[in-house]
Order: sequence, then structure tokens, then C-alpha cells
Amino acid sequence: MDITVTPGLQDEGNAREIVNRIQKIRKETGLELTDRIAVQIEEYETLKSAIINFSDYICTEILADNIEIVPQMQSRTEIEVNDITLKVLISKN
Repeated sequence: MDITVTPGLQDEGNAREIVNRIQKIRKETGLELTDRIAVQIEEYETLKSAIINFSDYICTEILADNIEIVPQMQSRTEIEVNDITLKVLISKN
């Protein structure tokens, strides 16, 4: 059995972590289960490929109409994905 973690597997794991963290934010902010959202995530090179390669999966799971990677964000909600802290902004559509 090969237990090598490929870049694709790493991206998939990071995408799942992003989904988990954003779902938690949805719950904490009182969004309804069916509410559609827009998401902005501060650019972080290590996670950029996961967000780009799995954007359809992430959007489907969190009911987002879009995910935008932005260069910088002012004070927003912070999430931690595999020891990397990201700033995110979630807005209801």
C-alpha cells in the first residue's frame, strides 16, 4: 500500500478543512441551511491550489455562489486550516 501524500491529496484535504471551517462560521452566524453565500478568502500561497482546484466542491458543500481569492483583507473572521491562519469574509446573497 502506497501512503505517499501527493499534492492532489494534500489539496483535497485542505479543501475539506476549508469546508469544515466555513460550515462552522455559517452555523455560528445563524445562517439558514438553505442560505446562499459569497466567500472571499485572503490569498495564501500554500492553500491557493486547493481553493482553485476544488472550488466547485467547496462551493457545493457550503452553498456558495462564488469563492474569490483576494490579495489582502482587513480584519475579518480567521480560520485555521492545517496550521495556516486565513482571513475569510462570508456574506449572504
